Amino acid sequence: MNPILAIAEILVSIGLIAAILLQSRGAGLGATFGGESSAYRSRRGVEKTLFQFTIVMAALFVGVCLIAFVTAPPIPTS
Repeated sequence: MNPILAIAEILVSIGLIAAILLQSRGAGLGATFGGESSAYRSRRGVEKTLFQFTIVMAALFVGVCLIAFVTAPPIPTS
């Protein structure tokens, strides 16, 4: 595997993991005790930007993985 692609894949995967972990959990057990309503609400501000960043990072991850797969040397057969 190309070392540049390997480094890119590692960096994109770390960014994707961080973006997923930074997103809000939604209505967990807090809604049971009146903490948060279950009504639909739209994303705004930083939450919307983080959501879009997560989508971009996921697309980049898939793209880098596909490029690494296509450019990988064939497996030798005996």
